[in-house]
Amino acid sequence: MNPEALAHLSAADKTLARLIKKVGPCTLKPKRRQPFEALVSAVTHQQLNGVAAMTILKRVIALYPGKRFPTPKDLLATPDERLRSAGLSRAKAAALKDLADKTLSGVVPSLRAVSRMSDAELVERLTAVRGVGPWTVEMLLMFTLGRPDVLPVGDFGVRKGFAVTYGLAELPTPKQLLAHGERWRPHRTTAAWYLWRALEL
Repeated sequence: MNPEALAHLSAADKTLARLIKKVGPCTLKPKRRQPFEALVSAVTHQQLNGVAAMTILKRVIALYPGKRFPTPKDLLATPDERLRSAGLSRAKAAALKDLADKTLSGVVPSLRAVSRMSDAELVERLTAVRGVGPWTVEMLLMFTLGRPDVLPVGDFGVRKGFAVTYGLAELPTPKQLLAHGERWRPHRTTAAWYLWRALEL
C-alpha cells in the first residue's frame, strides 16, 4: 500500500499512528475480478465464518464441471434445489439468481464499466440487488476494486478495532466513526484495514 497513505494517516491521527507503527506496513492487495464473481462470493460469505463459506462456494462452483466459475446464465438455469444442495440457504439462492439476472440486464456493471463509476454510484446501483446491502458493496470497493477511500462504518470489526485502539468502553456508533474518520480522507480504506488488524494484536 502506498507510503503516502501511511504518512497522511500518521500525521492526521496520533492514536492511529501508534497502531500503524505496531502493525507495520499495510499488506492489503485488491484481487481484481468481475463484480459478478466478487458479489457471488460476498453473498455466500454473509453471516458465515470464512471456512464454512468457502466450503459452500466451492460446492456451488463444483455444480459446473469444467468451469472456473459459473456465468450469470449458468446460475439462472440452475434449479433452486440444486443450489440449496450445495449448502446455500433459500434466501442466498434467491439472491444469487437476482444477482445473475441483474448482471445480464446491466444493473451490475462489468469490471471495465465499474472504473468509470464513483463509489456512491456503485453503492446505489448494487444495493438494488436482492441480498446486497451497503456493507457488501463496501467490501467489493475495498477488496476487488481497490478504492482508497472507503470506511465501512457498519462493520463490527472496524467498530470494535476503533474501540480497542481509542480505549473506548463501548463501540462507536456508525455516525461517530464517520465523523472521526473525516481526518483520514482520502485514505480511509487503509485506516479501516488497520482497525481490523488492531483486533489481532
